[in-house]
Amino acid sequence: MLAKITSKNQLTLPKSITAAVGPAEYFDVETRNGQIVLTPVRIQRGDAVRAKLAELDLSEQDIADAVSWARKTPAAKQSGK
Repeated sequence: MLAKITSKNQLTLPKSITAAVGPAEYFDVETRNGQIVLTPVRIQRGDAVRAKLAELDLSEQDIADAVSWARKTPAAKQSGK
């Protein structure tokens, strides 16, 4: 299947190709051995993140503890203090 690049450096992917990988609004783009490789990226929306947090049943104290731990120096994290 051919796809033509426009003068604005844009490329339209054939519908059959995008249908084969499923719905994706964004693609990671890289080159490998002279080829352009597109990998679909699923961007999680805020609702999905909130749903996951609700599923984990985290309390405000859990979040505060995690932030406190993340702000510690690397040596303090390793010692568990």
